[in-house]
Amino acid sequence: MSITVDAVILAGGLGTRLRSVVGDRPKPMATIRGRPFLEILVENLAREGLRRFILCVGHGREQIMGYYHGRTDAEFVFAEEESPLGTGGAVRQATAFVRSDPFLLLNGDSFCAVDYARFLAFHEDNKAALSIVVAALHGRADGGTIDLAADRRIVRFREKTPVLSGEQAYINAGVYLLRRDLPGSWRQTVPFSLEHDVFPGLIVAERCYGFPVDSEVVDIGTPERYADAQSRLKGR
Repeated sequence: MSITVDAVILAGGLGTRLRSVVGDRPKPMATIRGRPFLEILVENLAREGLRRFILCVGHGREQIMGYYHGRTDAEFVFAEEESPLGTGGAVRQATAFVRSDPFLLLNGDSFCAVDYARFLAFHEDNKAALSIVVAALHGRADGGTIDLAADRRIVRFREKTPVLSGEQAYINAGVYLLRRDLPGSWRQTVPFSLEHDVFPGLIVAERCYGFPVDSEVVDIGTPERYADAQSRLKGR
């Protein structure tokens, strides 16, 4: 089964923490065994049937745009940031190019294996405004954590808040389905963050659900995790 929603990928960050080991390219173009990390994400989505990608690009965007220019296996659209917009501002700008409702949103510096057809069905069955892929913590306590009710409705979103011993929580995998009209209602001044400035209020005002997966989140946000990703993603 394949899905035909648009995929918006956040690929415009500065990647400050990774510059000591990847200083000549934007973070999503950091290589995993010779291949750009961003291409691993795109190819995985293409295997699920996605054929339209909106890349939010800023720092080093010429490299990303050059890499995907002229590709015929899918459509690539670029939402360019002239100045930093933050993740929330980047998504709000990118929705001018989005055709599908809902649309898929992914962080361009992390990977999590997801059955996207099941994720879309989950989102539609719950009539959700926002659905977030969530994974087990696996010892991590430095990312956004999410608390779910019994029906998987999100009851709390905590960005980089330590989880107390015995608490049931999940890590935010950086993979989302959103109703297309949502970003147009965000009135924050750029730059602003999805995790800090949008999601906490959204879970109160709208139907927001967490979709648990039995997969680890692999990211390249630090030199240590970038090195670890070389082995974790070698089969991708």
